[in-house]
Amino acid sequence: MATLKEIAQAAQVSVATVSRVLNDDPTLSVKSQTRQKILEAAERLEYKVPSARQQASHRLTFTALYTHGQELEINDPYYLAMRYGIETQCEKLGITLVSCYDFKGDRPLPAADGLLIIGKPQPATQVVLDQQDFPQVYLDGVTNHPRFDCVSVDLAKISQKVIDYFISRGYMRIGFIGGRDDPDYADQREQAFVEYGRHKKVVQPQDVYYGDFSSQAGYQCAMQMLAASDDYPPALFVATDSIAIGVLRALHEHGIKVPQQMALISVNDIPTARFVYPALSTVRIHSETIGAQAVNLLMERIRDARTIPLSVFVPSSLQLRDTTVSY
Repeated sequence: MATLKEIAQAAQVSVATVSRVLNDDPTLSVKSQTRQKILEAAERLEYKVPSARQQASHRLTFTALYTHGQELEINDPYYLAMRYGIETQCEKLGITLVSCYDFKGDRPLPAADGLLIIGKPQPATQVVLDQQDFPQVYLDGVTNHPRFDCVSVDLAKISQKVIDYFISRGYMRIGFIGGRDDPDYADQREQAFVEYGRHKKVVQPQDVYYGDFSSQAGYQCAMQMLAASDDYPPALFVATDSIAIGVLRALHEHGIKVPQQMALISVNDIPTARFVYPALSTVRIHSETIGAQAVNLLMERIRDARTIPLSVFVPSSLQLRDTTVSY
């Protein structure tokens, strides 16, 4: 018996459109010529409509492609929460999920109805992904794609929000400790921090440090900053809570009081952020919601045969705790 994919290829339309035409979906808006092409292809290929039992047994399969290794979830619960959101939503919707870690485009893609790409792919990997014709959703890396959906947070706005908060509290010099996936390319937080901070005249080049996204890197960057001079910035924006934990250790070892001598705000609001000492002021990112909404977008795009790409930004909120001075 012919498959929906074979009919779609014969009629030169998507599998989702074939499925909805053959199931007489009343909400589908499609040209009469297209509908006729699909029906003729189905008849020519001797397609038979599956029984109700067969239809009930069909499950969509999504593949989650992680651009990072699974060990990153141990060091940064932000990504663990995102994976949990993906898995939970797939389970709710009856979708089979296949996970593929540390994907670099150097091995065949698993067969699936759609892809969830977590993180920012390297250029060579992006070329491979762009050659695929099935639906894709990008999470937490690509924020604007000409063909596929994206779900993320506005990291540039977060950087601006933190700078504005510090300025409102009278800080006129703000440092930055961040992370980079590629040493040659600053991420959105760092880019926006430097550009907006210079515009506001509160950022100096010597106050910007970066390593990777681990607590160890945060510790090393903070030690480097403190070793460079006794004239360190009185306020610090740190790219993630995990990095900030390492920064706090370095500040403690140098006897620097937080927030009296140096105030600090980080990003993510991981579960341990409120239990470190002092408790981290941080920007809460709802990473579990990012994962769930990405699944919803992919499901909706397949179901409705939508071709227009959507970019969805999940809101963030500033959680003030003990690493900032309260007035």
